[in-house]
Amino acid sequence: MNMIQHFPVDVCQPDAKDTLSRQITWHEVPSKLNLQSDKAALKQALAKQLKEQDAVLVAHYYTDPDVQDLALETGGCVGDSLEMARFGQEHEASTVLVAGVGFMAESAKILSPEKRVLAVHDEATCSLDLGCAPEDFKQFCAAHPDREVVVYANTSAAVKAQADWVVTSSIALDIVRHLHAQGKKILWAPDRHLGSYIQKQTGADMLLWQGSCLVHDEFKADGLKALMSEHPDAQVLVHPESPASVVALADVVGSTTQLLRAAINRSADTFIVATDQGILHAMRQQAPSKTFLAAPTAGESATCKSCAFCPWMALNSLEALHQRLSQPGPGIQVDPDLREGARRSLQRMMDFAAAQQNNLRVSADLAEHSQQFQHVGAA
Repeated sequence: MNMIQHFPVDVCQPDAKDTLSRQITWHEVPSKLNLQSDKAALKQALAKQLKEQDAVLVAHYYTDPDVQDLALETGGCVGDSLEMARFGQEHEASTVLVAGVGFMAESAKILSPEKRVLAVHDEATCSLDLGCAPEDFKQFCAAHPDREVVVYANTSAAVKAQADWVVTSSIALDIVRHLHAQGKKILWAPDRHLGSYIQKQTGADMLLWQGSCLVHDEFKADGLKALMSEHPDAQVLVHPESPASVVALADVVGSTTQLLRAAINRSADTFIVATDQGILHAMRQQAPSKTFLAAPTAGESATCKSCAFCPWMALNSLEALHQRLSQPGPGIQVDPDLREGARRSLQRMMDFAAAQQNNLRVSADLAEHSQQFQHVGAA
């Protein structure tokens, strides 16, 4: 029996791709610095600003390589949205500067209300967030009160506050598997590709909101097959926000962190990567002897065969960081009532992740020392 269900498209927000592609102002994406000396001077100034304002920089893997490098050089964090949330909550700095998109900065404020949280660029948002309006989602939930509400982190605080669980791509599969084992039926939002992948992996009864990521939705299976034929020894790494036809070709399916670990730990010399190309910087840094190729997104007639860049992530430049720290303002604000509801569902995810990590640590320790206990009988 097929347990996957789709919420009718005409009732949901329309798929973001068609409407949002007309809204993106590409001319606003900052140009990169031409001179290395200019870049070095600006990074030095930014490091000073961060220190003076008792601020820590947390950056997503999809942001500009220069921004990622600055985060690490100044004691900050580069990671997926779950790691960014953890790091910002646990760090002693009184200000968290979030290089990513709006929902990431909002989540940091939800988890650390006592801190000043700054978004690098006010216009940096997410097609999944824009495609899941809180009032429409409220109607969706009200129509299915018997379901556990699980929302992806790429949503507003107003949507998170309506959820039982918030998940990131790194932990969504484990949490849905946990809920399915308890016999729960699930209402999932907003990414239909990720939801469909999780349903197939777990067999859970899932009702899906019909959203998609502007970037991942553009990966093409035919183009990927052609690139694979040119590089027959390459392994394919795919983010599960991609279409099912692309996921089906993957050697590894996972979050940005999971794909990065695969790139480092797997023995292959060449990898084809189907996610935002920002991740290639970390892969090349941490596995410099390997070759990383961007999976194709464009059709046969397109001049660009791989354009997997989020235009909103691209707004996070060194110049934008400098402008924000020069005029920081009060930072991100979240309505207290919404914050409490969203915090509950976010914290539930983080508690689940912490418990899972502790169990893995115990297992790893036992595996590491198993030789010492191989002749020991039952107690």
